[in-house]
Amino acid sequence: MPLIVGMSMLLACQFVGELLARALTVPIPGPVIGMVILLCALGVRGKVPSSLRTTGEGLLRYLTLLFVPAGVGLMVHARLIQNDLFAIVVTLVVSTAVTLAVTAWVMNRMVQRRGGRS
Repeated sequence: MPLIVGMSMLLACQFVGELLARALTVPIPGPVIGMVILLCALGVRGKVPSSLRTTGEGLLRYLTLLFVPAGVGLMVHARLIQNDLFAIVVTLVVSTAVTLAVTAWVMNRMVQRRGGRS
C-alpha cells in the first residue's frame, strides 16, 4: 500500500506540472515543474513521508534500467548526433560548468547563512 500512495504522489505532481506547462505554454517540461511542486510540498511539510521514501528508494534501485531507452536512442540516432557532435559537446561542457558554478555559489551562501557551522 505505501508504494501505491508514494507513486500516486509522484504521478500527481507530474500531472499537475504537465497541466501547468501546457496551460502556461512555458518551455519547461511538465515533469520538471512537477518536481518543483514536489520540492515545495516537501519543504512545507518539513519531512519526506515514509510512503514516498519507500517509492523513491525502489525507483532508485532500478535507475540503471531507465538508461536503456536513452542508450538505444543514441545508437539509433548516431548519424544525427555525429552531425551535431561539436554543438552537443560544447553545450554539455558549458551547462556542466554553469551547474557546478551555481551549485558552489549556492552552497557557499548556505554555509555563510548558517554562520560557518556544518
